[in-house]
Amino acid sequence: NERRSRSSHVNSLLGWSASAVFAVSYFIRDSVRLRIVQSIAAVLWTLYGIVLHAPPIIVANIIVATLAIASAYRENLARNPSTQPD
Repeated sequence: NERRSRSSHVNSLLGWSASAVFAVSYFIRDSVRLRIVQSIAAVLWTLYGIVLHAPPIIVANIIVATLAIASAYRENLARNPSTQPD
C-alpha cells in the first residue's frame, strides 16, 4: 500500500511539473525559447501519460513536442541562415 501511495505521489508530481512548465511558457516572449519550453512540457506530459497508461495523452503530446521542436528549429534557421545545412 505504501508503494502505491509513493507511486501516486510521483505521478502527481510529474503531472504538476508538466503543468508548471507549460504555464511558465506563457511568460516567454522569444518564440524559439517558447517552443523549447513547450516541447519540454509536452515530453513531461507524455511521460505522465505513459505512467497512467493513457494513449490519448501520450499521442497528443508526442505530436505537440514534435511540432514545437520542428517549429523552434525552423525559426532558428530563419534567424541564423548561416547555420543552415548544406
